[in-house]
Amino acid sequence: MQRDLVIRAQQGDREAFGTLAEQSIGHLYDVAQLMIGDSDLAKDAVQEALILTWRDLRGLRDPARFTAWMHRILVRCVYRVATRERRQSTVRVMDPRSDLTASDHSRDFEDRDQIDRGFRRLKPEFRAVLVAHHYLGLTYDEAAEVLGVPAGTVKSRLNRATLAMRAELDAEARNRDRLPAEAIR
Repeated sequence: MQRDLVIRAQQGDREAFGTLAEQSIGHLYDVAQLMIGDSDLAKDAVQEALILTWRDLRGLRDPARFTAWMHRILVRCVYRVATRERRQSTVRVMDPRSDLTASDHSRDFEDRDQIDRGFRRLKPEFRAVLVAHHYLGLTYDEAAEVLGVPAGTVKSRLNRATLAMRAELDAEARNRDRLPAEAIR
């Protein structure tokens, strides 16, 4: 069914493309949100990706590869939006305790929060490969196709992303251990 919609959209059928967009937008947003870590920027990336998808749809040779092709466009848009944001904003230093209150939080929440902060500090290409491999469940070859890089680069970036994430989490743990107990609460 999706293949038929893609073919119709390639022929200029706006309703067919609208249906494809409706089917994809939630998933695209989730992927962009994971990669960029900001709701508004994720929406911008998805919007840009949908515009480019519509504009370039006639160039898609294999309608069965529509989803992978659209993911590739989304990844490029996320990179562009992240680069644009990085240029426009100053470095924001986030206090690791800023969203914790005096009430006791579960350890799971703290762990998730710590991982999220570490993830947000990674370069966009590292976040992209982590999302493609772990969240989307893509193999190295599939992730390479979506990200538009060789499979060896995916493996390398995945390894470097994992090491960078571990370093971020270790650094945060060391900083937390240096603070007096009352400052954490």
